[in-house]
Amino acid sequence: MCGIAGIIDLKRRAVDRSRLERMCNALHHRGPDEAGYYIRQNVGLGHRRLSIIDLSTGRQPLSNEDGTVWITFNGEIYNFQALRAELTGQGHRFSTQSDTEAIVHAYEEYGADCLQRLRGMFAFAIWDEKRRSLLLARDRVGKKPCYYTEMDGRFLFASELQGLLRFPSVRKDVDPTAIDDYLTYGYIPAPKTVFRGIRKLPPGHCLTLALGEAELAAPQIETHCYWRLAYEPKRNVDERQAMEEFSEVLTEAVRLRLVSDVPLGALLSGGVDSSVVVALMSRLSNRPVKTFSIGFDESEFDESSYARLVARRYGAEHHELVVRPRAMEILPTLVRHYGEPYADSSAIPTYYAANLTRRHVTVALNGDGGDENLAGYDRYAGSLWGNWYRRIPSPIRRGLVEPLSRLVPDSLPRRYRLRQGKRFLEVASQPAPSAYLSWVSYHRAAQKRALYRPEFRRELNGYDSGAWLLKLFQKGATNTSEALDTVLAADVESYLAYDLLVKMDIATMANSLEARSPFLDHKVMEYCARLPTSFKLRRGKPKYLLKKLAGDLLPAENLNRRKMGFGVPVANWFRKELRPAVERQLLSSDTRIHSYLAPDAIRQLWSEHCDHGKDHGCQLWALLCLEVWHREVCEDYTGVLES
Repeated sequence: MCGIAGIIDLKRRAVDRSRLERMCNALHHRGPDEAGYYIRQNVGLGHRRLSIIDLSTGRQPLSNEDGTVWITFNGEIYNFQALRAELTGQGHRFSTQSDTEAIVHAYEEYGADCLQRLRGMFAFAIWDEKRRSLLLARDRVGKKPCYYTEMDGRFLFASELQGLLRFPSVRKDVDPTAIDDYLTYGYIPAPKTVFRGIRKLPPGHCLTLALGEAELAAPQIETHCYWRLAYEPKRNVDERQAMEEFSEVLTEAVRLRLVSDVPLGALLSGGVDSSVVVALMSRLSNRPVKTFSIGFDESEFDESSYARLVARRYGAEHHELVVRPRAMEILPTLVRHYGEPYADSSAIPTYYAANLTRRHVTVALNGDGGDENLAGYDRYAGSLWGNWYRRIPSPIRRGLVEPLSRLVPDSLPRRYRLRQGKRFLEVASQPAPSAYLSWVSYHRAAQKRALYRPEFRRELNGYDSGAWLLKLFQKGATNTSEALDTVLAADVESYLAYDLLVKMDIATMANSLEARSPFLDHKVMEYCARLPTSFKLRRGKPKYLLKKLAGDLLPAENLNRRKMGFGVPVANWFRKELRPAVERQLLSSDTRIHSYLAPDAIRQLWSEHCDHGKDHGCQLWALLCLEVWHREVCEDYTGVLES
């Protein structure tokens, strides 16, 4: 696992090595073991290495036999041994044992189509000297990041925003529509970033930059989607066959992820997904699995007892840490690592879990992706119930059901069924895509209007952040006839890609830890996607097939309980230990976000939360992270308001 960066000078000027080194040094945490560079005239590739496979000869950038194809690569290719054997049979000669070299020769043999043959997580850049072209690629679901920009006649790329921001003259001009996206989703979807001139390469996409032979020819830059998860045609299987096939493909995905030349363990939350991964690791390993868990003092959020049950069952070498409300100590560090605003508060325990794990191992498997594959979130059942609810005559809904929901107090904790039922009824009468948007939004449209200063609303000029997600639903509807699969597809291309996977990559890489996700193996995902939906969600019960498989693997206590998720008790922390610190950040005279968000509206949210029992924890956390981002990364708001 590594960090990559590069400079292609489009005007054929020589690359300044010191600038490339500064870009790579900003990524030191992603690859603390060594640095490497390839510079030839107007092309520079940089690499920071975290050594996992082929410790002695896997240095990068790495080339083919004659030095005409060079790569800088971040990630792991799990099928590299089979790919290596295939390419050797076609006459390619290998000089290392690394997975990186397999990509180089696959590119020589298949060009950009090599992406279809790679099974793994990756972001890489390949410079083809003969073609005078760059191939920039990102894995199918977005486990590894890639940012790029074109400025002053140069094309720059890096694993993280910090790498680009270290280059002189890269501007920090904030995109106001990105702020609106962030306050809606808690993240900023690709290809946009918070800065106007910088882009993210979307998951499952590649970018080609062709310089051409002519000295003054304009470079040709194109992006292409090479993979999208298909939900049809459905597999014609019975339950026994589905169980056998699913067990086989998931076990293979775990086995492939146990290849490592450094110590390896697992992040164990106590939920079904990570527990099944630990169970399969234990069956495949000849030594006890090292497991790592995070707990909380607040029982509503603590799953550590369930993690201990699994660890005890498999004789794991178990480690755990209780996370207490010291968020303000770690938040500035997290914000700097993310580079742009990011509002998922579970980034805190994920960071601490990664830090604990890295003290013992360099690689850790996790359970990410189980929910998106097999319908594990409450909102999946909610989306189907919404279809039923909208069949009730509207006079009955408006006159009886919805008034009853208003009797449920907003002060109930978010995880209480009554509170969730109230939230469901508030939006369930809307069309399915709009209802889903309301469920996943940090701030709904009316809440944002109350927050925005009039000048900022004018600057947005009618921009609608929800249109992006509604388009995902439309795309999903063309890919499947099943309502449930439409929601799953939207989650894979939104919440999974830009929230969960960003969180895991940043938290682990900040601690120089590699995270591997068997449920996100594309063969596992493709198998699950084409299963009949009854194997995913049955009679309102989530992850039916996985729980059937887990029946022989896990203690009954782990199976027969309600899903908790990896949440953080920020709502309680705000009212108690964190209250003074957060008030200084959000309500003081030098609060940065006051330049475009109304102080009175923020103060009202804070008062309702802390003094009147309403739960605005998620909304306030998003505002706090935005404020800290301004202080740590982008001091001022440099939008139209200041020009």
